[in-house]
Amino acid sequence: YGTGSDVRNVEDNTPHLVIYDYQDSRSGRCPSEFLVNYTGYLQVDGYAGYHGTEAQLVGCMAHARRKFEEARRAQPNTKVGKAIWALGLIQKLYRIEKTCQGLSPEEIYRRRQSEARPLMEEFEAWLSKTKVLPKGYLGKAIGYCQKQWPKLMRYLEDGRLSIDNNRAERAIKPFVIGRKNWLFANTESGAHASALLYSLVESARINGLNPYDYLLALLTALKYPDEDIDWNALLPWKITLP
Repeated sequence: YGTGSDVRNVEDNTPHLVIYDYQDSRSGRCPSEFLVNYTGYLQVDGYAGYHGTEAQLVGCMAHARRKFEEARRAQPNTKVGKAIWALGLIQKLYRIEKTCQGLSPEEIYRRRQSEARPLMEEFEAWLSKTKVLPKGYLGKAIGYCQKQWPKLMRYLEDGRLSIDNNRAERAIKPFVIGRKNWLFANTESGAHASALLYSLVESARINGLNPYDYLLALLTALKYPDEDIDWNALLPWKITLP
């Protein structure tokens, strides 16, 4: 089980980290135990297990868009229809995010309040008045949004939050790609080791380090366990590699 979530402490000097954690099930106790006492923002998909945490849950607009895209493909005429309308509005929200790139969190917050919030309110009204079969593709897309609505709105609260959790989705991708290579790595200790190794590799990568060089520096330090090693200086956002 991998969390598939984006945990962030929204301080300006936040270290860039990717942390993988192995659990033996998809029970709600897993994220609750892993995130015990964490009360910051947690950007997630619709998995109900996160509701047992103390975090402030932030929804993912990319997941909502994906469900409307499925509904669009299921329609015989893909040029018109309710799914097309929803996708058009979501596209407007993403255009606003694109114009916010490089701006300060304060300016992003102001722009979202003036431009994105009216669109989200329009979207909410459309969701409540649109009547479709609940088990159809469009019904499932609308139901997902309504169920997730407070979380989908939360990104408007702080300019340091994102509209989706695609960052976490991208971080999960290496595990998905490598899955067939691990057919025989079927022990819990192996899973924990993989999570640890990938945490180091991906954290090095998002801090602009060559993963091989970073692992080499760590293993070189481990060769001399009796020395007084400054482990803090070896963190991926602090280390200086030759």
